[in-house]
Amino acid sequence: MVPFVVLIAGSALLRLLGLAGVDSLDGWQPAVRGGLALMLVCTALPHFRPPAWRAELIAMVPPALPRPDLLVTLTGVLELIAAVALLFPPLAPYAAVGLVLLMSAMFPANVSAARRGLTLGGRPVTPLPLRTAMQVVFVGAAVVAAA
Repeated sequence: MVPFVVLIAGSALLRLLGLAGVDSLDGWQPAVRGGLALMLVCTALPHFRPPAWRAELIAMVPPALPRPDLLVTLTGVLELIAAVALLFPPLAPYAAVGLVLLMSAMFPANVSAARRGLTLGGRPVTPLPLRTAMQVVFVGAAVVAAA
């Protein structure tokens, strides 16, 4: 739920800054790009946090996939790269398309975690219906960022 709040609040705050005269944020697309970048930093950092957080992320990887530890590291790195790339208008469309693909590839881990009743940060993962709705918003934000 935190990533959703960061995306929405961050995008709204950045849009307000655009309305207040920050030219680079004058429009919804740059504000959403910034909000999405903030969200990605929030989602990427736990990939590299103390062992308890990382262990929970590793546990989320569907058991059929090899090297869940490597997959968690790789997805964290890709999220950070995308966050930076979104801040550069010439790179933003490519980053956004990559994010749609990355989010689609990672969604099965969220489904698996919800079905197995796992925790993240010591709390139950987001229930699947809510997580699915949030996923639609995340992908929608990436589409807006790509346009």
